[in-house]
Amino acid sequence: MCSLNKRPNHRTGHRYGTESTIHKKHFMKRFATFLTATFFCAALISHMQAQDLVKQRLDKSPRHLDYVPVKHDNRTVNCFIAYPQVKEKATAVLVIHEIYGLSDWVRGLADELAEAGYIAIVPDLLSGMAPGGAGGTKEIGDRDAVTRAVRSLPADQVTADLNAVAEYVSKLPACNGKVAVSGFCWGGAQTFRYATENASIKAACVFYGDAAPADRMSKISCPVYGFYGGKDGRITQTVPTAEKEMKAAGRKYEPVVYEGAGHGFMRLGEDPDDKVPENKKAREQAWTRWKAILKKL
Repeated sequence: MCSLNKRPNHRTGHRYGTESTIHKKHFMKRFATFLTATFFCAALISHMQAQDLVKQRLDKSPRHLDYVPVKHDNRTVNCFIAYPQVKEKATAVLVIHEIYGLSDWVRGLADELAEAGYIAIVPDLLSGMAPGGAGGTKEIGDRDAVTRAVRSLPADQVTADLNAVAEYVSKLPACNGKVAVSGFCWGGAQTFRYATENASIKAACVFYGDAAPADRMSKISCPVYGFYGGKDGRITQTVPTAEKEMKAAGRKYEPVVYEGAGHGFMRLGEDPDDKVPENKKAREQAWTRWKAILKKL
């Protein structure tokens, strides 16, 4: 027996139900597009609100915040620097930014480091990489353009930039000569790699970044401290292998995994709209550990 929706419609030549099905599919497609756009707008608004909070914090900061050019070879690396309000000379932290370049977020984090008593300097590793050979992160364009530019940075250029900035900050009158390196995501991987390139740094704090190649680990002179999210599968699943490789190389590596936290928890944990409480908890615990590590240098 034929079902009702398979009987022909003599006026249109279509079967009953076909036109209705087409309309339904069209509606569902449009609805899905609407939901995607809604979620994107909500995420964009949340991101903008988080940026506004960082800018407000920076505007109200009582600490000395500045931009300084660091020159080496034929390059000028523009850096954001934050000074602590302390009497004694302070340890410096060379901060390697995320794949988003010299963002408001990483400038805010530098100010927090200064609040904790450390000189924080963040080089814009995209300096001179904007169209026309001038400008950096801000001039390159939107986030997609910035991430593409960061991914294309030559490793030798990054190393040379970091060496110049580390030397610059270590010689500041306010610095005690000690420099630690810390980085996030892309910057975390660069931090681990940079530890194989510069024997003078006192500590490397890797936040959810890939480990250096095993055949380079023996060149590391400082302790490496890892900060990882329990739900950051791509990165955190590589930690046991990195532990074995660092042990085989005879180097100190102390990773900590924060259960329930995702990738980028240092950023997400301060976003008031983030719905994962483990990110906030991980950020708080990581800050406590980070400051304890720096205090011992």
